[in-house]
Amino acid sequence: MPIAKLPLKKQLAYACGMTGWSIMTNIIIVMLPFFYLPPANRGLMPFIPQLLIFGVLNIMSVIAASGRFFDAIYDPFIASLSDKSTNPKGRRTPFMKIAIIPAVVFCCLTFYPLVKGESMENAAWLTFTLICFFMGATTYIIPYNALLPELAATDEEKINLSSFQQVGFVLGIILSAMVNNFADGIQMAFHVADRDTALQYTIWGLAVFGGIVMLIPVIAIDESRLTTSIPSHLPLLTAIKKTFSNRNFKYYLISDFSYYMALSIISSGLLFFVTVLLHLPESMGGILMGTMVLISLIFYPLVNYLSKRIGKKPIVLFSFGLLSVIFVAIYFLGKFPISSVTQIYILVIAAAFPLASLGILPNAILAEIAQTDAQRTGENREGMFFAVKYLFVKMGQTLGIALFTFLTVYGKDPGHDYGLRLNGICGCVLCLLAIIFFSRFRENKNEQTIGALPDGSAR
Repeated sequence: MPIAKLPLKKQLAYACGMTGWSIMTNIIIVMLPFFYLPPANRGLMPFIPQLLIFGVLNIMSVIAASGRFFDAIYDPFIASLSDKSTNPKGRRTPFMKIAIIPAVVFCCLTFYPLVKGESMENAAWLTFTLICFFMGATTYIIPYNALLPELAATDEEKINLSSFQQVGFVLGIILSAMVNNFADGIQMAFHVADRDTALQYTIWGLAVFGGIVMLIPVIAIDESRLTTSIPSHLPLLTAIKKTFSNRNFKYYLISDFSYYMALSIISSGLLFFVTVLLHLPESMGGILMGTMVLISLIFYPLVNYLSKRIGKKPIVLFSFGLLSVIFVAIYFLGKFPISSVTQIYILVIAAAFPLASLGILPNAILAEIAQTDAQRTGENREGMFFAVKYLFVKMGQTLGIALFTFLTVYGKDPGHDYGLRLNGICGCVLCLLAIIFFSRFRENKNEQTIGALPDGSAR
């Protein structure tokens, strides 16, 4: 629990950490398929062969899954260490500090293939760098998010802090989506002829900037003064079991997993949808993402207001429903009787509200779940709750990338784009699944507190 209400400047400092790791994780999501398996009409060299394993999975899908598999094992481990830490400087920020440099370095090395051309050596190298990056990022992300319920006491404070978090997250999305735009500028300003080299310079610059802003909450947040959390003494497996025993948490996890898998499909496919389905320049990707994010910021006050008036659950369900419609529209991109630019901007504007609501509310909901559980059990396992959440988030992101790259086997080039269109149908199904499971989530609108009773049932 926080000792006092967190000052505004501290809230902004905390949100900076979100911007930093959002930049790097979204660079991986947005650029990985495009860099290693570019569409044929972009004039870029593929670095990994488009081979199928067991006739079903292509190599990129297996690589992405391998990196996340090791990360999935590491998530609860680092959460348990953080929850049980007795470091006088705090349970969270010391872990965050040591994670920054490895995350920056391996984010960049991910885009430095060993061989200039299609090679299985590049596949092995990519697997190694992704594992190292995910482990570094996890060492920061899990303790960072576990700070939220420790810094905010009331429901309103959690929503406000989560809103600042989301602003930081979407700023990271904007910057990562503009990698190609920055690369264009580098090629023009410094006469860099090779496109891959320009992309690598851009990624180094963004990753280093991300590392710098990740350091801000480490410096600004003094845990010993701002929080009074009690270290957990539960063994790792017991902590995991108790965390999963919360009924509401289970439905939260499944819907969150479906959402992030669908979101990963959009992020991984954006440049393909723009260049292949709509025949627009790849630099439009950053402009579109920036437009969507900036419009979403307009909805932040509305989301905060509505969550207090009608609760969080109806807003989340509506957002999932709207996203399902947007995914259906992706299947028909380029076939509507209006210009390509108009088509994509309609989808971008429609997606702005779900981006705002599903960015703000889930973390606030989870902070309430974790805090209520701590009050009931006397064990502060915020780190474990967020570790399990981000385990499912990463699984969703990984399977989203894997599904996208798998479907490219059925077409990712102009005139042969069926695989790209199938991603729209898959995204719609995932959003519908999220609606089904989150509709079973029980929200206490009177107290605006979500938790569980000792028997594991919802309050």
